Amino acid sequence: MSDATRGAAGRTSPLAGELVGPPGSYIGRREPFDPEEEAVVPSVGVGPRLGVEEEFLLLDPVSGSPLARAEQVRRRSRLYRGLGGDEVQHELLLAQLETATPVCRTLPEVGGHLLRMRHVLSEAAAAEGCVLAACAVSPFADDSRPVPVTDTPRYHRMHEEAPMLTDEHLVNGLHVHVEICDEQARVEALNRIRPWLPLLVALGAGSPLWRGRDSGFASWRALVVGRWPVSGVPPRFRDADDYLRRTKELVERGLVPDIGQIYWLVRASARYPTLEVRACDAQMRADEAVALAGLIRAVVTTVLGEAESGLPTPDPSPETLAAAVWHAARHGLTGDIHDPRDLMPRPAKTVVCDSLDRVESALCGSGDQRYVRSALERLLQEGNGAVRLRRILDEAGWPAVLSHLRDQTQAL
Repeated sequence: MSDATRGAAGRTSPLAGELVGPPGSYIGRREPFDPEEEAVVPSVGVGPRLGVEEEFLLLDPVSGSPLARAEQVRRRSRLYRGLGGDEVQHELLLAQLETATPVCRTLPEVGGHLLRMRHVLSEAAAAEGCVLAACAVSPFADDSRPVPVTDTPRYHRMHEEAPMLTDEHLVNGLHVHVEICDEQARVEALNRIRPWLPLLVALGAGSPLWRGRDSGFASWRALVVGRWPVSGVPPRFRDADDYLRRTKELVERGLVPDIGQIYWLVRASARYPTLEVRACDAQMRADEAVALAGLIRAVVTTVLGEAESGLPTPDPSPETLAAAVWHAARHGLTGDIHDPRDLMPRPAKTVVCDSLDRVESALCGSGDQRYVRSALERLLQEGNGAVRLRRILDEAGWPAVLSHLRDQTQAL
């Protein structure tokens, strides 16, 4: 729900300027950062800087129902070592929290920060009698009493305008910011990444279970978020001025209350020099969030390279793209995926492998090739979050789903 990646203590953006301290450091940390100890992936080389936001639910440790304890958990988290004061933020509903990495140059930095924040926040949540769950929707049956909104004027206005949509917005995403300093290049990347959105939705799908039942979708979150007035696949823009004009008009015409409520699957940040990709569900495991962040950075680098080479900008019809995203949310990795090259349906394994070949140069340039490729191959073999949650439910029932979410959120 937030517009941009927030940084370390005292800073609200990891990508708004220079690094907060040396690479791998953050203000507020009481111990030195040891990349050999905390990195979860090997990485050398250089790519665009990036930052990652993760959203979480607070769940009852017995029933799995969402608990409105965000303020208590956030306040307690500040008492723990190793968490910057501004790294944990409220979200729309009081059963949600969001973390954001500082600016990162490498995937090991991203992974170290995600693990650090997950572990500290999990401890704080447990101390307040709840489970921190990196899940993209509320999976468990509850008494349907709505979770209160966070007490801000903006969130109260949203609830007044769309009460049921707001009450049901127990959804969490993985938001990846990739730094692109040039405004025109940022919009060019947005235009060119649009055909990649079905693949990203399918890979990141991890929300099949909704309030005690199987939704039938791999990413039910995509359907819930898509009910807001400006959401889904963004249109194609002529240039940066066109993007600015059209987004401002949405606010000026009263169609959305502010720029932050433009919920496209990818958007140019209104505050920072980044392209923000919002297509993936929140990931249960930190290492899979890191892999998707690495893939997204490679896709952005690749499409900008294609622009520099003079390749034409893809221009699929809006209805084709929207339907391809819907099918990706429906089937995830268990059916065909619409290929970024031509949006024709092909087996998921074929599309993933061909797409990895297409971004190979960018992955090698940033030193991420081995990790991202092996992580995505593992997803194809073991299934993404949607496949694994269904498997746990079928084999062991709802209590095992809750245990799995708790354990995976903290997994190394």
